[in-house]
Amino acid sequence: MNQAYTTLIIDDEPPARARLYQLLENFPETFRVVDEVKNGIEAVEKINQLQPDVIFLDIEMPGWNGFEVLERLDKIPIVIFCTAFDQYSLKAFETNSIDYLLKPVRLERLQQTVEKLTTFKNNLSMATIKSVLKAFYEQKEEKKMTSITVKKGDKLIFIKLDEVSHFEADEKYVTVYTNKENHLIEQSLSHLEIKLPQAFIRVHRSVILNKNQVLDVQKYFNSRFVITLNNNRKTSITSGRSYNMTIKDWMDI
Repeated sequence: MNQAYTTLIIDDEPPARARLYQLLENFPETFRVVDEVKNGIEAVEKINQLQPDVIFLDIEMPGWNGFEVLERLDKIPIVIFCTAFDQYSLKAFETNSIDYLLKPVRLERLQQTVEKLTTFKNNLSMATIKSVLKAFYEQKEEKKMTSITVKKGDKLIFIKLDEVSHFEADEKYVTVYTNKENHLIEQSLSHLEIKLPQAFIRVHRSVILNKNQVLDVQKYFNSRFVITLNNNRKTSITSGRSYNMTIKDWMDI
């Protein structure tokens, strides 16, 4: 590297920002801090404005958390997550564009990040963000999601997830299907993909299905699959090409 990485510190706690800034001063040839911000809204504005090479990003912040910040960016830089939640499974953060530091950040661990930076790439995808986010919340949530809430007028209906065959998006709406009926819900498919338990898998940009409700899977052309559900309608779903590897991993083929 010929010059230092332009660097942005994002943390809602002033002491944490000050400590990290002080530690980064030990690596003047690696990091050049261009600014500090204290919340997610400011972070999105500053990242899009300054286009830093590297961001040190707190995960839990008021308003938008670290993941919600990334989802709103025009271009995603190299990300070093900072978190105090050491009980979570942080191995999921170790990708070619993400690293993590446990608070309080220690100089020795930051040195490891410096050594790893040469292997990082500025090509963090939304798919990677979602996989990390899903792993994070699966570890964070002590109570697994077992039902989904549907509004019916002034009433709230709770549908058990094991009764759901699939979710399907159509323009602005998402429909949840069970053997008995179907309902429109307000949550987006992307939000559901993150929060739903492991029994659910996204097989198309507009479909998430319950793996426990699958009757059979057949290969289709162009690296796609036709998946038949074991519901009353024997619903047939054709997967999207970009979900080929996801489905293969699920079926272990």
